[in-house]
Amino acid sequence: MKGVKIIEQENSFTFEDIFKQNERRIHYHIQKLHLQDPHREYYVEGIYALWVAFKKYEPDKGPMSTYFNYTIRNHLIDKIRKEKREQDKKEKMRQEVLLKGTTGNRHVRTDMSLPSERNDGAAEEVIVEELLEQLPALLTEKQMKWVMGRYIHGMSIREIAEQEGVTEFAVKSWGREVRKKLRSYK
Repeated sequence: MKGVKIIEQENSFTFEDIFKQNERRIHYHIQKLHLQDPHREYYVEGIYALWVAFKKYEPDKGPMSTYFNYTIRNHLIDKIRKEKREQDKKEKMRQEVLLKGTTGNRHVRTDMSLPSERNDGAAEEVIVEELLEQLPALLTEKQMKWVMGRYIHGMSIREIAEQEGVTEFAVKSWGREVRKKLRSYK
């Protein structure tokens, strides 16, 4: 009977109580993973992980603190891996664009791309201009705003959302649609 009372008592905590008690745990894992978090994206991910752990916690399976640590750490690692995959995709796309403006040959000592015959030092600019001319025919106005904001102006999703007066979710959906259209365009 005492065990049942303890379980009921643990479940009577609100998320706000749990958050106040475990907020430092989020900061601990951010520091332990050596993450730079100027926009507090990892902190927000940690709060979400704490909420997920709070909702899914089963007292008979182990201590709450251990489960919180496990969930927060793994959510942060998943976010790191996702960002790394996106960064690798962007780098691959950038390399493909650069390769179109070169012969594909590389200098032996510097490993730098050798320019193609049409390259007068501005092959990248020509490729980007050609791409920008073709995109408006494929994309909606909002999708073009996403492309221009992210890749031309180097803005974050949050900055684009603030500029356009919409949610970050809306801006992310524009990006998903752009990627989907460009994949099917090949």
